[in-house]
Amino acid sequence: MDPGVLRGEVARTGLYLPHQPSTVGEHSGNGLQASWCNGAAGFVHLWTLAHRLLGKQHYARMATGAAWAAFEAPQSNGDLCCGLAGRAYGLLNLYKHSGERVWLDRARDLAECAAVVSRASSQRRDGLYQRCRRALSSPVRVFWDAHPGEIARGVGGAGKFENYFAVFRRFVLPLVHSRARVTQLLRGGSPEVRNRFYRERWNSLRWRLLFRVFFSRFMMGRLGRDPSFFRYVEGSVAARIFARAQHALTELDPADNPYLQWILTGQHQTALPFALRAENFDKIRHHLDRLEWWRMPLEDFLAEAGPRAIDHFNLSDIFEYMSLENYHALLARLVAAGRPGGRLAYWNMLAPRSRPESMAGELRPLDDLAARLHGEDKAFFYSRFVVEEIRA
Repeated sequence: MDPGVLRGEVARTGLYLPHQPSTVGEHSGNGLQASWCNGAAGFVHLWTLAHRLLGKQHYARMATGAAWAAFEAPQSNGDLCCGLAGRAYGLLNLYKHSGERVWLDRARDLAECAAVVSRASSQRRDGLYQRCRRALSSPVRVFWDAHPGEIARGVGGAGKFENYFAVFRRFVLPLVHSRARVTQLLRGGSPEVRNRFYRERWNSLRWRLLFRVFFSRFMMGRLGRDPSFFRYVEGSVAARIFARAQHALTELDPADNPYLQWILTGQHQTALPFALRAENFDKIRHHLDRLEWWRMPLEDFLAEAGPRAIDHFNLSDIFEYMSLENYHALLARLVAAGRPGGRLAYWNMLAPRSRPESMAGELRPLDDLAARLHGEDKAFFYSRFVVEEIRA
């Protein structure tokens, strides 16, 4: 077919073809951008049209390859042009062309993820809630049914600590840095670029003063955490958090940090948490049957599990809220319930907690592993990551 005929069909159908792939922005693993406007998702439309008009199987294979590139790209925002919505649009086009329902399912996955992370207020959150509502327990349904506004705004920002960050983002940050400067920070760059920007453009006297006031023990206890959270915390709360924030802005790349982006903008822009990345959806879905929900004190669960029943423990930062005496007692119960060689992983935020010397014969600290993982941890506000192995 003459290329002019193809262009005429493009004009007739109203199809807007993407630009050629550029060298900036989000790329798939094969070097092609994933976006609709100038990447793989847009080329799905081109190759399906070419296959329909020219009938060559080569174009169908190219459409499928472009769809895979659009689906598997690791990060994105939620918009139609450059983000998840545009990628979902491309996968939907392939489903309509091929009839393979798996591409409809993948398109729906990306579209639902776009609704979660979209910069604009999504109109589909209530519908998504209704789809999963029947799987919730009665108390959970009653709670969320009574909070439709939180669902409409996004449940990811409904917590007290999330609202605390929202206050910081809306009222404190603009007193120090413009939106353009925040955008420039989140572009990231090499370690040299990040450190120079932080030193010359970000770490001003006003930034340091307002940060230390807003993240002080007093302010955080009133707006962000229950005051009892600080019962076992010693020293300056603000100084510790400031040091961790500096680490996130310089040693880690802000362009790859979904938590920093959300704190500063209220959105995941160029990075997504692991569970919201489209390439992980199938793996998560296929292992849902391995998840069990237990709504009880940890001590009761350990008693029910019995001795030597558990291989690994991810304990978040639960020990922050305990006295040293209670922490040591619970640690002994965890060891009793764990199998030899099993591991305990937990974080310290403000209250230092790690295996006491009296348990040296039962737990072996894996300090090198923990330090390496902590240095890479994008949830930067924790002061320490602890990994300990149960001895045989």
